[in-house]
Amino acid sequence: MNALPAIANKQVTAEQDVEAEDRETGLAASGLRRSQMKHNKMIKKLFLLLTTIVTVSFVVFQRSLLSRTVYSFDFSCPSICFHTIFDRKPKHTNVVFLKTHKTASSTMQNIMFRFAERHNLTVALPVESCGHRFCYPNSFNPDFVHPHTKPPNIVASHMRFNKKELQRLMPNDTIYITIMREPSSMFESSFSYNLNGCATFKRVPNHSLEAFLADPRRYYRPDEKDSMFARNFLVFDLGRDNDHPATDAGFIQDLLAEVEQTFSLVMIADYFDESLVVLRHLLSWDLDDILYFKLNMRKEDSKQTLTPVLASKIRAWNSLDTYLYDYFNASLWRQILALGPGCVAKEVRELRQAQESLMRSCFNGQVQLRSSTQIKNKSLRLLQLRRTAGIMGYDLPLNISHGLSSHAQELCLKLVISEVCYTGWLLHSQSRHYLQRHQLRGTQQSPTVKKVVSLHPEAKHTQRSPDTPGHMSQTGFTSKKKGHDVEMQNQQLKPKLRPRSLKYNADQIKKHCISLF
Repeated sequence: MNALPAIANKQVTAEQDVEAEDRETGLAASGLRRSQMKHNKMIKKLFLLLTTIVTVSFVVFQRSLLSRTVYSFDFSCPSICFHTIFDRKPKHTNVVFLKTHKTASSTMQNIMFRFAERHNLTVALPVESCGHRFCYPNSFNPDFVHPHTKPPNIVASHMRFNKKELQRLMPNDTIYITIMREPSSMFESSFSYNLNGCATFKRVPNHSLEAFLADPRRYYRPDEKDSMFARNFLVFDLGRDNDHPATDAGFIQDLLAEVEQTFSLVMIADYFDESLVVLRHLLSWDLDDILYFKLNMRKEDSKQTLTPVLASKIRAWNSLDTYLYDYFNASLWRQILALGPGCVAKEVRELRQAQESLMRSCFNGQVQLRSSTQIKNKSLRLLQLRRTAGIMGYDLPLNISHGLSSHAQELCLKLVISEVCYTGWLLHSQSRHYLQRHQLRGTQQSPTVKKVVSLHPEAKHTQRSPDTPGHMSQTGFTSKKKGHDVEMQNQQLKPKLRPRSLKYNADQIKKHCISLF
């Protein structure tokens, strides 16, 4: 009897020993599994680290190779941003830039002029009876183009757009571009700039923008001089009716469709650098081709801060311009999206860095931006033709020649001169080349005839004596008698098309602009 409990106790003890051994075995197996898992994780980490090192090394190596091409590769950019010296397209050189008002268009015009000179292109320039614009506000006509600047590659002076007439003048592969600006800030700039010239603005009490916007039709007269600057002047510059009712949905749709079909790019002044990048890709230009200094900037204290209420009133009064801006602002950003926002942002940074470097070179490290009356360089001071509305100009150092080549000095000067001066200089330069070419051609054809200038085949010209008003001198500038308008060389303007009197001394501009170079 006593033996049975002893046997039972031994069996229980044996079972407990087995269970203990099982637990120890399980713990050992579990520890082994955990050790294996840690080992596997370590192997994975080492593998990932090696993969990362190899990938980074490969990318660095590839970037070192790609730096030998025109543009460095950016993984945020689509393939359009990557061009080698082998697949790069030639630059497009036949361009019409519709220069609109108060939209940073003078800066863009300066870019176009310098591009033309750099690549030996011909710029269409106005006959002198038109001033520095193509007889604006008359609708463009090829007869407004100086015969010494035909046939042109580039058009960039103010005009009222006329597609049909421009197509008569330009090659078939011409690309058309223009620029717009947010309507409220654009109109405020126009109101300030044209206070002394636009009859609509002149009659506003105390020259108050608020007073004008309270009842615009009280002051606005569509048939008055310069009235286009008082309402929808983008639409007017595009050649359409700026007083057309904004309630006509068909007119608006037709306007938008026509502009979109005509212009390959509508730049937006509020996003000027981004617009230039899109332009560069459109025309296959280089970074150097789109460098610029801002021109015709206003002093900050001359700008009126617009409340949301005033801005809303401006957009309502200029509703046609507002439709244009809103539509083509969205269009620009679709083009930016197609190029790749990362690519565009990268090129904008490069553009601004190059611009800052150029400014440091031209201004000896310190940009001198002053009102026109404070400019120390007398030659440049004469070129600031508008002393109203707080327009600022650049004052190049008097010792600019120190450390700069003659080519660099000329570039710095052309970056800052006014459009009137640059237009005069280009006309002088192109006329000289034109006359030299045709004198040489005339000499080869008729060796015995001296001083016979073979004129442009498109120009209908009557030979004049040097004393006759309207005679074209060797410099490209036309002399005129006091009290008489200068006659057009290729066709005299009809009375109803006769341009407004020029508000500057053309002879003075000629003398000082040409002497600068």
